[in-house]
Amino acid sequence: MKVYFRLDSSFQMGGGHLMRCLTLAVALREQGAQVRFFCRHAVGHLMEALREQHFPVTVLSVLIQTDQDDRGYPWCEGVQREDAAQTIQAFAEERPDWLVVDHYGLDIEWERRLKPHTGRLMVVDDFTGRHHDCELLIDQNYSAGGELRYNSLVPASCKVLLGPGYALLRKEFKSLRDMLGVRQNGLNNILVFFTAGDDQGATLRAMRGIELFGHVVRVEVVVGRENPDLEEIKAHCERQGWGYHCEINYMPKLIAQANLVIGAGGSSNWERCALGVPALVVILAENQALIARELDCAGVVCNLGWSSQVMAEDYAAALKMMDSQRLAEMSARALQLVDAVGAHRVAEVMI
Repeated sequence: MKVYFRLDSSFQMGGGHLMRCLTLAVALREQGAQVRFFCRHAVGHLMEALREQHFPVTVLSVLIQTDQDDRGYPWCEGVQREDAAQTIQAFAEERPDWLVVDHYGLDIEWERRLKPHTGRLMVVDDFTGRHHDCELLIDQNYSAGGELRYNSLVPASCKVLLGPGYALLRKEFKSLRDMLGVRQNGLNNILVFFTAGDDQGATLRAMRGIELFGHVVRVEVVVGRENPDLEEIKAHCERQGWGYHCEINYMPKLIAQANLVIGAGGSSNWERCALGVPALVVILAENQALIARELDCAGVVCNLGWSSQVMAEDYAAALKMMDSQRLAEMSARALQLVDAVGAHRVAEVMI
């Protein structure tokens, strides 16, 4: 079976598209599939992570029409038309059995142009509200009453896989999960991680909030190289004797060691839940807003609201509310939500 991926590999999206597609690609390759990635060249792209896993990558040239190529999703029809033409040309008359698209800038306009050039089309999405023309759609987001949310957005024949049971997590999470249980030890180890890209100053504000709180044995801080506050964050960690980590490949281990994570309400939710780690989350982008609220209502995270409005004092106040009983309850609910075998489930459906 031949599977092609078209995804957004930009650090500006925090690498979420890339990591979940890479996870699925590994699961498919283990089942004997031939996998290739198609990505657009952009400043700060994360395509080396694909090459490190020995996946072939075809790099698409810079778009001629760039007026909408500024994270103003979805891209306008002209830009999608140009991207579709380049993608089709890059296929070199090969026809994959599956084309997987994970890109906020591409919607039904792009998909309809690619349909004649692939056996079946799968969309990975968590930005409910866009129309799609595909045979399979996966949305790993949790929603208490959202089982019907794609009914009017995809063809009646489309198979829809919804919920954290289909979260695309690396195998390390399942291995670590099997050795962990409900968190019982209070706040003795906090992990701070928001995004691999620009965190809008959230990391520094959270670090200052932990200082104000003042009752933590260990703090680990993770950032990406594109964080504009990189040097200040590093210096702050050195002054406090905290762990500093930049663009690492051992994030599952750090999450497993933590009693609480302070981070964003995006795809990292499922990594934390799989390992039973409670979280204080903020919203960095519109597509995180609904899921942050839903998980807060489910008692899995504490949603502090939009990042730009959450100050150091707010982080400190939230930490004071995280007693051992509340942390244990949040941990138990998180473990029930995600079992870390979603990539295997999706691969089985595709095969």
